[in-house]
Amino acid sequence: MYKLAVDAMGGDYGPSITVPACVDFLVSTPNASILLVGDRTIIQKEFDIYKQRRKIGNSLVDEVCNPRGGRLTVRHTELEIKMDQAPANALKHGKDSSLWICLDEVKNGDSDGAVSAGNTGALMALSRHIVKTISGIYRPAIASSLPNVSGVGTTVLDLGANISCDAEQLLQFAIMGTAFSAAVENITSPSVGLLNVGTEASKGDGVLRQAGKLLTESPINFIGNVEGNDIFYGKVDVVVCDGLTGNVALKSSEGLAQLIRHHLKAEFSRSLYGKIASIISLPIFKRISNILDHRTYNGAALVGLDGVVFKSHGSADEFAFTCAIKRAAHAIQNDLNGKIRTAVIGEQSCRKKNLSLVS
Repeated sequence: MYKLAVDAMGGDYGPSITVPACVDFLVSTPNASILLVGDRTIIQKEFDIYKQRRKIGNSLVDEVCNPRGGRLTVRHTELEIKMDQAPANALKHGKDSSLWICLDEVKNGDSDGAVSAGNTGALMALSRHIVKTISGIYRPAIASSLPNVSGVGTTVLDLGANISCDAEQLLQFAIMGTAFSAAVENITSPSVGLLNVGTEASKGDGVLRQAGKLLTESPINFIGNVEGNDIFYGKVDVVVCDGLTGNVALKSSEGLAQLIRHHLKAEFSRSLYGKIASIISLPIFKRISNILDHRTYNGAALVGLDGVVFKSHGSADEFAFTCAIKRAAHAIQNDLNGKIRTAVIGEQSCRKKNLSLVS
């Protein structure tokens, strides 16, 4: 049995999304429990709404939410970190907030991981302050998967935590990315590419060229430089970049998927022929829509922290937030942080060996 702490108040919609998502997850996952942190009155209201909506299976829902030993418990707090709250303000005034309490749970070992759809800047700042980083890691990064032609997903990091990075940080992102790919995507010996303006080793600025050199000398399965389209071709399992580039790639891919769906729907409804064609091709259209649905990939890990912390999109709906919880649970069960520690030690050992050979 493992336990997750969930920030009930985070995100654009708060408990109206987080509460039903948590119950849905627990109903389908008998070996997990959740501590839901937030305003008890609002949470209870959402429980009642959930039960009215889900008329079938209420006995199982009651078992999950039983206050006398159910797998979903609530810790009350009325303080929450607002979506527009500055990280410095959250550090100064957020001590008893739902997000702070969730991270404290992870720090103290009372929960195996935390999930929040809250303010990204505040989440990163509080996580570094409360949970700290794994020994040997300079700065945490945000890692998640983007869809590719193989259907497995390409791990990309950093997705926005570090706007500018040096070569050493990019090396560490690669180390953490391989661990994420192994733990969350179940890939053995993930291949790694460095996002650049071309595939040649001479491409890019001094930071990227130095990072390429460090990656080549490391024990990582480094393939070389890759370009933006390679993320979706699945040329490598892990793509490493700075946070600015990664965030642009993430948002662009989500926008493109929405554009494709929009035009497909418009064309199918334009004429009688289109409507008939849409009925015939509905199964194919649904499969494509599911592949392009970014909600399936919701849930980014703050890798490098000394505990499992996952970030959901602030605008996530119930399905998307459930996916984020599932990804966090998968990372816990597959020992994400243990894999990162092992990879860090392996890289440090390799570097010492290389230095001894040079000297």
